[in-house]
Amino acid sequence: MRGIPSWDGVDIHLLKVLNVLLNECSVSRAALKLGLSQPAVSTALKRLREISGDPLLVRGRFGMTPTALGLALHDTVRAALEKLELMTFVGKPPFEASQTRQAFSIASPDYLNAGHLGRLVGRVNRLASGATITMHALGPDYDWLGALESGEIDCVIGNWPEPPEHLRTAPLFETDFVVLMRSGHPLLGSGLTTDTYLGAGHLAPTPHSAGPRGSLDMYFARERLRRHVAAQVPYFNLAPYLLLQSDLLFTCSRQFAEHYAGLLPVEYLPLPMSLPAVRYYLLWHERSHYSEADRWFRDQVMSTMRDDEPLSPRPRHALPV
Repeated sequence: MRGIPSWDGVDIHLLKVLNVLLNECSVSRAALKLGLSQPAVSTALKRLREISGDPLLVRGRFGMTPTALGLALHDTVRAALEKLELMTFVGKPPFEASQTRQAFSIASPDYLNAGHLGRLVGRVNRLASGATITMHALGPDYDWLGALESGEIDCVIGNWPEPPEHLRTAPLFETDFVVLMRSGHPLLGSGLTTDTYLGAGHLAPTPHSAGPRGSLDMYFARERLRRHVAAQVPYFNLAPYLLLQSDLLFTCSRQFAEHYAGLLPVEYLPLPMSLPAVRYYLLWHERSHYSEADRWFRDQVMSTMRDDEPLSPRPRHALPV
């Protein structure tokens, strides 16, 4: 077996790609793990082969398999990455929130309670007055996966049943579904059953505004339940205002309903069907995982979202859920 070569043209990015390729033995799986396109990983592998003078991975019976040199390099590359990571942090001054002028960015769906984001802005402003926060909406035309990969955004708040596997995730909080309606709605007195719920008129988000298919839509599809959607709205935060002049129902998270029940003459009842809790989580890309500033910002997001303190006064008429 030839000796391990001296690679003058290698950089940290290529080392990371090689490490994941040797772990996964698949260009497609490595691309998912790295959050890169398959052509990008193939190009990196080609460059690594040129530098090393060895194929490093070759086709085998069940996919790709490392060459003798690839196997010899695996532990060395892994150890080198760990040392480079440590040297990077040792050589950098510690992050100080009170002194930073960092620009942070976060994307979230518009059905998240606005009080959560307001409290996040307040927290960051108190601890890092020189920092700025940019909010991005997860609309149908926004490539949030590409934005995470490029660094355009630092993190994303989501609640989809299956988040992308190649992203880092951390749980934020859980909530349940309730049914929001105007004060004085007939169903407030008679109660809400599955039959009365399905027989009522509903206000719903337009399909494109809801992002990846949520647990409520999946439940209706699985149980083959139909409800009459009498009106659609492109933005969640418009829905409570549209309920005021009709007997329509709007199904949303309990935190969202509580927020608007403290602001408008609307009330809410428990959803009559039993659905699993809605889980919100934070997502971020591997590229920003080790950044001290980004880690600090993620800590603020998680602390804010996990805080059980009420976001608005709970109205007397709101029923417990």
